Amino acid sequence: MNDEGAEKRSGLQGIADRHGVSLDAVRHLMRALEAGHGTMAQFDHPELGGMGQWFAGGMVMVGRMFDDELKARVAALCAELALSLPPGGWSAFTAASTASAGSWWPNDLGAPSITGSQDGLRYAYFPLARRLAVASRDGISLYDTGEHAISGVSQANGLVRFTSELGAVDLADLRRVDGPEPEARPEPEGTEPSPAEGADPSPAEGASEILRTIEALAELHRKGVLTEAEFTGKKSDLLSRL
Repeated sequence: MNDEGAEKRSGLQGIADRHGVSLDAVRHLMRALEAGHGTMAQFDHPELGGMGQWFAGGMVMVGRMFDDELKARVAALCAELALSLPPGGWSAFTAASTASAGSWWPNDLGAPSITGSQDGLRYAYFPLARRLAVASRDGISLYDTGEHAISGVSQANGLVRFTSELGAVDLADLRRVDGPEPEARPEPEGTEPSPAEGADPSPAEGASEILRTIEALAELHRKGVLTEAEFTGKKSDLLSRL
């Protein structure tokens, strides 16, 4: 991963910016996490407090042992990178990116960690860019996966659904950032027009969904995937929407 321009396009620069560190620090932790198979990392970098360790579940040690802000930053950064670790590690991910040219998805997304097809749809998930590409007869659409780390696909009631550590994810729940508009379907004669797609849910439905999301985040916090600061921040943001 020596091509800094490619790293910026694939999302590494965004990760570095979110956590207030350099690309070099992100690359250093990526190598450490890859060596630890995504469950632990032993690192030695000045921006990370010198020598330190991180373990999945929330345990983190840094050289500046009383710097709680640094501990929280390292823990959040390691947790995000560990969730993005592709099968086989980033070394395989980087090698695959060379072969991604000519694939059906946009080349600037890099190489996906998951690809497949289901019921006439093709999909590819790009963890570092936080994008899900879906190809259908209408063309290719890109979705912002946000906090969801897509791990697979399932089918229920004839609908394709994706799965993440937060549970099932419908495409309708993700924000589309590029792609063709869906074809309008004519209403059968003699029927009442259906509510417009994308209409805001009722207050009760919105509150219920927010509470379910907070419960899922609380479980991730209990397991150590989210730090106390991350959980508190996300919960506050969600509660402000009620």
